[in-house]
Order: sequence, then structure tokens, then C-alpha cells
Amino acid sequence: MSIVVSELQRAYDEVRRHSMALAEPLSTEDQGVQSMPDASPTKWHLAHTTWFFETIVLKPHLPGYRPIDDRYAYLFNSYYEALGPRHARPQRGLLTRPSLQDVHAYRRHVDESMSMLMTGADADTREVIEPLITLGLHHEQQHQELILTDIVHALSCNPLMPAYRPEPGNTDTPSKQKARRAQPVEWLHQAGGVVGIGHEGRGFAFDNEGPRHEYLLRPYDIAHRLVTCRDYLAFIADGGYARAEFWLSDGWAAVQRDGLTAPIYWVRDEGHADDCGNWRVFGLSGLTALDPDAPVSNLSFYEAAAYAEWAGARLPTEFEWEAAFDTPGIEQMTGHVWQWTRSSYDPYPGFRPLAGVAAEYNGKFMVGQQVLRGGSIATPPGHTRRTYRNFFPPAARWQFTGVRLVRDN
Repeated sequence: MSIVVSELQRAYDEVRRHSMALAEPLSTEDQGVQSMPDASPTKWHLAHTTWFFETIVLKPHLPGYRPIDDRYAYLFNSYYEALGPRHARPQRGLLTRPSLQDVHAYRRHVDESMSMLMTGADADTREVIEPLITLGLHHEQQHQELILTDIVHALSCNPLMPAYRPEPGNTDTPSKQKARRAQPVEWLHQAGGVVGIGHEGRGFAFDNEGPRHEYLLRPYDIAHRLVTCRDYLAFIADGGYARAEFWLSDGWAAVQRDGLTAPIYWVRDEGHADDCGNWRVFGLSGLTALDPDAPVSNLSFYEAAAYAEWAGARLPTEFEWEAAFDTPGIEQMTGHVWQWTRSSYDPYPGFRPLAGVAAEYNGKFMVGQQVLRGGSIATPPGHTRRTYRNFFPPAARWQFTGVRLVRDN
């Protein structure tokens, strides 16, 4: 086995094991539930990521490959029109069959076949399959984050509010070490000018991260840290959810329609003022005490934009965020919450999607979405980059999404 193949096999095994480890704390019932159309059951994520390798890699490139069940091609296709019809997304929670054990067997079947392909392929085949396998691994890492965000939403709908993974001994403490006291915001000056944006061509990147191009920025100042829960509580206490002047039209309509008064997973003890001690937050560790110095999370773009307006600032464009990534003194650029930007999810100049079936991976979603930058507590280590472009519709609240401010200089 060549060094390259060996490294690819190790990466493949590591990613596949991590998906199973994320599902391990969940019961069979947990893994089959779908709490809303935008979320998917854990079992479906485990099967869909397997379907990706089977469909994109094994069927075209492993002679004699036999699917464990031909019907899975229909059940676990997500949105690839070129690959035929599929089970409706809002009804994934109805797939009580195949069983979780069947899905595990499906994963083993595909993993064994992938190992055969990686070790037995000739040089020409390896040249073709290696970028496809690498894409599949990054695709599975995206679904690893979705496993966590989707199950948090599902468990939040349970009146028992169970934890995905309770903290030992005390379920009313934050899931990670208490955040250090947040310092007052420092505004870091950015000179602007012509900057390079996008992936430079070294290492893996999704197609939407290129081509690299130049962009002209006006001078601006960027906050050295993320907006905290304490910061956001001040917005709530000042009537932020009741004052239309801070909100974009669609956001204000959502506030009115859905009766929004706080972030989606915040729970207030009734009859108390809006101070830090009277709120709890639901998350991976269940219902925990609100940490006022932790980054505020699970905000929609509308909430983020309203807070920025209230604070006398604005959200950064994705270009401002990327240009400021290595600024001395800047903190929390990745690994805490995805950060909403004011940029719509559009193609870069000269963008062309990947060839073949993978052409549907990103490009066709470039409408009606906002770009997020950074990475969250649920993002697998090593998965993000300075140029990584996440995207969600502006009303999405179930992802680990937060706020960094900028202001015009």
C-alpha cells in the first residue's frame, strides 16, 4: 500500500469512527426522531454519508460492487437531482425501516468495500478517486456537526429536556469550562484597501471557496471578541424584541408571527427580571445555567442584525471577516459559534462548480442564504479554514450561530 493510500485510509477510518462515536450516547429512539423539516434523524445522517461514498465512489469505480440494498439509493439521496428521485426530506423521521442495526450493517458493508478499492486501485484509478474520497470525508464532517445541532433541537422538544451528554455529577453547569470574564470590546482598526479573498489552492477546499480574487474594502473596525450572553441580555432588557426600529422587515415579521422574546434555547424563570441569574440555556449538556460571558449562540441572522443595529454597529461582510482573520488581538474567530455576516451567499467571480454529480454540492444553493464564517463548538477539529463559507437561510436558529460586530471607520 502506498503512503498516500495509507494516509487516505487512516483519514477515512478516523472520520467514519467519529460519526459513530457521536451517535453512541443516543438511544435507538433518539436516532430516529426528526423534530422539524430542516433537521434530519441521526440514523439518516449515518446512512446518507454512507450513501455518498457508495454512489459517488464505489459504484463507478469498484468493479463488481454490489449494494447491500438497492432501495437505499432512493431513501438516502439528499438533493442530487442527477441521481434520480428521493424520499421527501420532511418525512425522514418516518423511516423506521431500515433499522439502526441495518444502517450500521450498511456502513460496515461500504467501509469494507472502500478499503478494497483504496488498497487495490491502480495509479490511474487512485488519481480519480482520491479527490472524491476527500470530498466525501469533508461532507461527512459537515454531517457530524448536523448530528449534534439536529439532536439538540430534537431533545429540546422533549418536555424532559434530556441532555445529549450530561455533565458528570451536575447537569446544571455549562457543558464546557466556564468562560473567562469577557473584557470590554476593543475595536481593532482595519485599513481596508484591495485584499485577496478565497482559497489559494493549497490543501482541500470546497468549490464555493474560489476562485481567489481581489476585493476592495473601505476602512473599518472589528470587535476583538464575540457578543456575549451578557451583552445580548442588555438588548433583551432594553426591549429589543419589542422595538421594530432595530429589525429588518422579514425579521420583525418573524418576531410578530412566532412571538420571539429571546434566543431559541433560552428559558427564563417566570416572574423574574432579565438578569443573568434568571435564565437557563438548553444545549448539548441539557438545561444549564446561563454563562453570561459565553458567546451568545443559536441566533438567527435577523436577531444578529437587530442586535448589531441596537448596539450602534453592524455585521461584517464575509470579506471583512476574512481580511481580519489574522489581526493581532482578535479572539474567538473559530471554534465557538458560526458568525453571521451581512453577505448573501453568492458565487465568487469566475466560479464554476465541480464536475460530474458533485456539481450539485454547493452552487445551486446560491440564493436566499447568508454566509457564516468561523466554526462552532460542534464543528469537527480541523474542518474549517479562513476561507470556509458556511451558509444558512436568515431565519435559521437551530445552528450554533452568533455575532461579531464591526463599525465603519
